[in-house]
Amino acid sequence: MNRENRVRILLAEDQSMVREALAALLGLEPDMEVVAQVARGDEVLAAAHASDGLDVALLDIEMPGMTGIEAAAQLAREVPALKVVVLTTFGRPGYLRAAMEAGAAAFLVKDAPAAQLADAVRKVLAGERVIDPTLAAAALADGANPLTDRERDVLRAAADGSTNAEVAAELHLSHGTVRNYLSTAIQKLAARNRAEAVRIAREKGWL
Repeated sequence: MNRENRVRILLAEDQSMVREALAALLGLEPDMEVVAQVARGDEVLAAAHASDGLDVALLDIEMPGMTGIEAAAQLAREVPALKVVVLTTFGRPGYLRAAMEAGAAAFLVKDAPAAQLADAVRKVLAGERVIDPTLAAAALADGANPLTDRERDVLRAAADGSTNAEVAAELHLSHGTVRNYLSTAIQKLAARNRAEAVRIAREKGWL
């Protein structure tokens, strides 16, 4: 295929071996070319602006600086013509919902065969949405994230063992407000304590 007609791809993945392997596998496809690679989520937007004629961005979720879901939301706002495919090692249903809400056109697990990933890229360029079927079923079974944005903020801040007072100082909230948010989050998640609430929320992809 003529080089000018190839699908031009931006690849964002913090693990260099995984990133290089994905780039090599996609490069074997006759109609695809990885033209830009970054290792941080907060480098995605700049790379998209710096690369001419990009068609698709492949974004890992877990990256330093910014998650792939946050980067997808940035691209949706500032480079809306660019199609986004989100890749994850963790099959968490909450991640699927968040990715779709952020504007992703596809959501796949990283261990999917290379041919399946390439096929997903072609489908999103044709206007289709591609979702891993197992994750789609799990997301429907789990339902929507029950936590509010503020409850998630407080749980994240408390996840490293910070005291209520430390969380309050970090988020500029009162001690009582933090206590109330934590109590509500624990109740919603049917957890016994904050540590269990954090674990449950992370496993569901809600945090």
